[in-house]
Amino acid sequence: MTQFWGTHHNKRDLKGRVSIPAPFRTALKGQAEASAPVSLVVRPSHKHACIEAWPIGEFQRLAEPLDQLEIFSDDQEDLAAVLYPDALRLECDREGRVLLPEPLVRHAGLGDLVTFLGLGRIFQIWEPVGAEQRRAAARERVLRRGLTLPSASSSPGPALASPPGLPAAGPI
Repeated sequence: MTQFWGTHHNKRDLKGRVSIPAPFRTALKGQAEASAPVSLVVRPSHKHACIEAWPIGEFQRLAEPLDQLEIFSDDQEDLAAVLYPDALRLECDREGRVLLPEPLVRHAGLGDLVTFLGLGRIFQIWEPVGAEQRRAAARERVLRRGLTLPSASSSPGPALASPPGLPAAGPI
């Protein structure tokens, strides 16, 4: 599984291009065939004022649970309408840059400087102040709710507090 880690800052050039951080490009290359260009899917986050960036395979896996819903049901159509219409496949140029589409730039409120937040299997592209506010709010919620990561022997899933009677692994 591809892992995107760290926080990186890059500038958008006069044409609106931005370099994908080198560690993120390396992770994306690991997903592609050797001769294929580095590509990714970008879409506006439906939860935050940022751009989500997905490896192609991860984005395709989004369809699996969506395909389990009854076709033409309100739930299926609403989720599909949120996930797919604004999603775009981008290819990096030889210098590792992508041109961020203007509607996504507006959605995220991006200026000349952008912040990349690695979130494990995806990364997000933020306006720098918004990125720091998001990180601070997430830290505060994790501490307030006492969230911990499940142990490696647990089944995969979202971070949950330890079950009653078991010691907590401690906050992240």
